[in-house]
Amino acid sequence: MKTFITDDFLLQNEFSKKLYHGFAADLPIIDYHNHLPPNEIAENRVFENISQVWLAGDHYKWRAMRALGIDEKYITGAASDRDKFLKWAETVPYTVRNPLYHWTHLELQRYFDIDTLLSPENAEEIYDRTAFMLQQPSHHTVGLLQGKNVEYLCTTDDPIDALEHHKSIGNQQILPKVLPTFRPDKAFAIEDSVSYIQYVEKLGAVVGSEIKNYDDLLSALAQRINYFHNVGGRLADHGLGQMYYADHENFNCDTLFKKAISQKSLTMQEVDFFKAKTLLFLSREYHKRGWIQQFHLGAIRNNNKRLLTSLGPDTGFDSMGDYSQAKTLSGFLNDLDRTDQLTKTILYNLNPSDNEVFATMAGNFNDGTIKGKVQFGSAWWFLDQKDGMEKQINTLSNMGLLSCFVGMLTDSRSFLSFPRHEYFRRILCNLIGRDVANGELPADEKWLGKIVGDICYHNAKDYFGL
Repeated sequence: MKTFITDDFLLQNEFSKKLYHGFAADLPIIDYHNHLPPNEIAENRVFENISQVWLAGDHYKWRAMRALGIDEKYITGAASDRDKFLKWAETVPYTVRNPLYHWTHLELQRYFDIDTLLSPENAEEIYDRTAFMLQQPSHHTVGLLQGKNVEYLCTTDDPIDALEHHKSIGNQQILPKVLPTFRPDKAFAIEDSVSYIQYVEKLGAVVGSEIKNYDDLLSALAQRINYFHNVGGRLADHGLGQMYYADHENFNCDTLFKKAISQKSLTMQEVDFFKAKTLLFLSREYHKRGWIQQFHLGAIRNNNKRLLTSLGPDTGFDSMGDYSQAKTLSGFLNDLDRTDQLTKTILYNLNPSDNEVFATMAGNFNDGTIKGKVQFGSAWWFLDQKDGMEKQINTLSNMGLLSCFVGMLTDSRSFLSFPRHEYFRRILCNLIGRDVANGELPADEKWLGKIVGDICYHNAKDYFGL
């Protein structure tokens, strides 16, 4: 059967079509948060088949396959790449109304010119056709990025990373430009003392000095921020259940650090205090260098302990948490703003019940010094779908300025995920076009087109200083 993805996919009226085709479709992509492996860009990896580039590491697809009752050997197990793809093709027809159904067919069409619906009947043919195309330079990793007009990528990198692949990409003058993002979560994860000790030892080895106390830890982190800065990094990111903040001095961070590296147990209050103080230090270091900080808040991770043990983390067993967010987030941002050390900040929530909390919290700290200084970030993870995007856009429109929004990102590990920017752009244009059709906005194509272009590209380029 022919695909339903036409030129006007998701565009439900004429003004929406004008906005998308005239002002959004051809803009370059700035993907300022993803989990792509930089070594595969530096090496211009050639994927043998579509399973390697499309299914490996994609926990969205893995969750769908498990829900359908497909054995784990076809998901993360020892089955062949071909057999894994055949099982995914068996799954796809049953993903109707899940964003995977849209993404699957959008990606097949955009990367491989396949305009039929994936099914068990055509899976073998599609597997062979895509395998052939993936051997062509246009479908090596760099070609896949360039073919989608990607201008900048910001990967997610641990402070101990040497960033040698980012350097190699720069030395080879590969386009798109690939910049590192500082992700220091492990540096303050003292709740697991065994893992924390191992991490601190690695961090000390990287900076060439044993980390014996809390001041040593902060010094090492500052050194690594400088290192990232010299390689071109201008962003930090943090993945937390909730923001940490303590409005008291009941504990001493040096004492807590030494307890952790001595494998002594800490209370939840002690852990939270340590994380809050360390995050405040990091945020002030970002401010010194003019960086942008991102906070992804609300995931509860590794829920299935049995499968975590057998498959490891990041394999599809995370979900939305229902953490209390407003009070600690307010205290944290206010502590930085109080001393005028709040840098550009993007806040992402995973629980949609927090949309209004995050949108209004961002507005509290926009002080007129920078356009869109504190952002209510794009719909993230489980909200990265049509309904979630529409709700995020509508909430931001109601409680902030949509026109200042820095737009979409992939948050992906897949080199075939960049049509998600197209997906977002179509949804955005359709919402604005719908308002025009309803008489809620003027039919000013030039002005609304400019706002669409800003959201899809220009705001991000200005905000990140690219």
